[in-house]
Amino acid sequence: MTLTSDTKQDILHCLLRDGHLSAQELAAQLAISPQAVRRHLKDLEAEQLVTYEVLSGTVGRPQYRYTLSEAGREELRQLQLRHQPTPTKGFAVELLESVAATLGPEQMQDVLQAAWQRKALTYREQLGTGTLAERLARLVALRRQEGYMAEFYPVSEPKGAYLFTEYNCAISAVAQSFPTVCNHELEMFAIALGDCAVERTQWIVDGEHRCGYLIRPLK
Repeated sequence: MTLTSDTKQDILHCLLRDGHLSAQELAAQLAISPQAVRRHLKDLEAEQLVTYEVLSGTVGRPQYRYTLSEAGREELRQLQLRHQPTPTKGFAVELLESVAATLGPEQMQDVLQAAWQRKALTYREQLGTGTLAERLARLVALRRQEGYMAEFYPVSEPKGAYLFTEYNCAISAVAQSFPTVCNHELEMFAIALGDCAVERTQWIVDGEHRCGYLIRPLK
């Protein structure tokens, strides 16, 4: 499936960032009329890229709040990866399952941890030196190259901290079969940003619309 409208893509990106939005809220963000937004939403719903819920307690015309479906998330991921050929997710899972069957669960965990640690050290080298904001900007660029829709922004508390967010999971199929990879990913960020504390604040696996990490300097 290929989206033919930039506005439809913009709607999906808004829903990816914010989780749930009404047609009026989308219209305000995109600076177009609610009627135009509703036409696009109707098409997206027919393509099964968005779902909606009816707000309770509203008077008059029913009010709807829209969210991305899993198909919508996958569509955005494919848009980002269209020019970045990667192995299929099915092959990755099958490969890990074969390794796990050969080695056993404990040794498999050792293999996964070693792989993530190597990746973390590679990230650390690629991030180089500089302020935390500069290194996070490089980390965002690296993650986007790998198919993640990542961004970061400062938070008011604690002082000097940032929230690093990813609105999709490029390894979701792997995470479903091997959920411990999420813990290894958290450790990977902590190693790559060696002078920072990294805390997970949101998790797609728990049903939230993004993975979030609070990153703060240790000094």
